[in-house]
Amino acid sequence: MILRLLFCILIICTGCSRDEPEEQKPPPAAAPAAVRDYSCRDCHPVELDARHAGIICTDCHKGSARASSKEAAHANLQKQPAHPLLLERTCGTCHEKQLAKVRNSLHFTLKKEVNAVRRAFGAGHDLASLVEIPQHEEIGSPLDLVDDLLRRRCLRCHLYYSGDNYPETRHGTGCAACHLEFAQGKPVSHAFSKSPSDRQCLHCHYGNFVGADYVGRFEHDYHWDYRTPYPKEGEAQRPYGVEFHQLSRDVHRQAGLACIDCHSGAELMGDGQAAITCASCHLWRQGDKIPLDNLAAQGGSLVLTGRLSGKTLTVPPLRHPAHATYRNKADCAVCHAQWTFTDEGTHLFRIDTDEFTPWAALYVQESSEVEEQVTTSLYGNDSYEYVFMSDKITGELYSGLWMKGYEMRRWEFPIICKDDQDMLHICRPLLDLHLTFVNEKDELVFDGLTPDRGPAMGLVPYTPHTIGKAGAFFKGRLQENLELLKEPLNLAKDQQLNKKP
Repeated sequence: MILRLLFCILIICTGCSRDEPEEQKPPPAAAPAAVRDYSCRDCHPVELDARHAGIICTDCHKGSARASSKEAAHANLQKQPAHPLLLERTCGTCHEKQLAKVRNSLHFTLKKEVNAVRRAFGAGHDLASLVEIPQHEEIGSPLDLVDDLLRRRCLRCHLYYSGDNYPETRHGTGCAACHLEFAQGKPVSHAFSKSPSDRQCLHCHYGNFVGADYVGRFEHDYHWDYRTPYPKEGEAQRPYGVEFHQLSRDVHRQAGLACIDCHSGAELMGDGQAAITCASCHLWRQGDKIPLDNLAAQGGSLVLTGRLSGKTLTVPPLRHPAHATYRNKADCAVCHAQWTFTDEGTHLFRIDTDEFTPWAALYVQESSEVEEQVTTSLYGNDSYEYVFMSDKITGELYSGLWMKGYEMRRWEFPIICKDDQDMLHICRPLLDLHLTFVNEKDELVFDGLTPDRGPAMGLVPYTPHTIGKAGAFFKGRLQENLELLKEPLNLAKDQQLNKKP
């Protein structure tokens, strides 16, 4: 009996010990995760140039580099820190002297172009900068219409605007317009270039403007009948908005000179006083001041070193006796321009309705805003509530769209006329303008307004960048026109002198 009792007690004790779990020790604590510092470059892997390598993104772009979300990181972000409205707080903090110069430069203010057009239509005083062009909610006078034209159609190439939506017309704003490389509508890198390439210049100097002629380009007319040859499939490439004819290039371009080899930073960022001329280099004599910092005297001649190419070229001096005879009577381009821009009869229409049917063949006219609205209205499934165009200075949208067309576009025969110093120049009819305005009620407010001041036929002297050998025809350009120089100069009635070589 006693043995049975002891056996039961043993079984009970053993069973209890089996059912009771063993004491579990807690697992070792996991090591805390390392805290990682995120930065803008985790999402935007850009590289700066050596001069800006010590700058962090938020120094210029603001926002927050330590935020935990995209929204927080982009709070108060400045997408275009080089924009003229922000320059004082961005580029200007390090480049104060350069900024002080560039703010008064002709590239920054465009005051020559702005004032030439405004004065032709009756303006009584000059403006210091394009930003002073008045804005008008209502168009009450011809000058009001001109101001609207300048702000919304003409000023598409300046430092406040990033360009039309074509592959080679997009560019940065402010300092970045020249110094940040763009291609195919996007920045190539975030490395700023001290010496801009010709491609940068052509983002603004395209179309029938000086610069495009340097590389031999003449823009097609807008009408689709003239935009040939036609490709077998689709449309031809239009990197600058309109196709172009490839003509002869300037002799300096053929020799390998870039734009900045002649147009230095002192000129481009200055008030125009440092502008280079043909005589500055080709009439240089030993003892004269050397006109550019990439020139050096060598053996009695000037030698140029390309700022981009590093190539050295000897500047040929002028030896032909005609230079001594006509030097003070005719500008060099009168004899040496191979061809020129001659767009006669520039017609500009502001329309406030979407009646685009008459414009179907002219939907391409180097304005992405015009092209998009015309094609959407005529061929798209959607339509806009009203026609509009942006203010190229503020970016704001306003009703009304500016259309454009020409009476004739030619390059064959340079036009020769006189300047106010009674000297022969190549001229072009830049002020041969005709303005029309049709309001939202389809009422004709102004019809074919033309300048009431300025030279006859709107002819303005300019320097074509199509220089080459004068050849045998230079006397033909000079002979008849030099005879006319004997007549008294009357700018108000001065007529075109000669349209034939």
